[in-house]
Amino acid sequence: MAQLLINLRNVPDDEADEIRDLLDEHGLAWYETEAGRWGISFAGIWLRDDTALRQAQELLDGYQRERLQRVRAERDQAVADGTQATLGTELRRDPLRLLLAALGILMMLGLVALPAFLLSR
Repeated sequence: MAQLLINLRNVPDDEADEIRDLLDEHGLAWYETEAGRWGISFAGIWLRDDTALRQAQELLDGYQRERLQRVRAERDQAVADGTQATLGTELRRDPLRLLLAALGILMMLGLVALPAFLLSR
């Protein structure tokens, strides 16, 4: 019986590709389900043989530890180089987008607070 190895919701494409390659390298049979057109369905990587689940989880744990170290090192290097995106750099690069996002947030907060304001009168 198939077993879910990883839920692909909020998983970056490069990470999912590396996981697929890792499973292929170790000869583990897997298949993938997609989220569908509107992202409603369950997207995941499944193992065809549930007896390989322990081996796959150990491989995945090792991969995720290595990826965590690599991504943290890349981020630390970007901070040291000054290339890490900050609020200031995003504001200088695209001020209109940030202004519109802030206005959208304020409008949503206003809509949420409106019933309480109207009931207090």
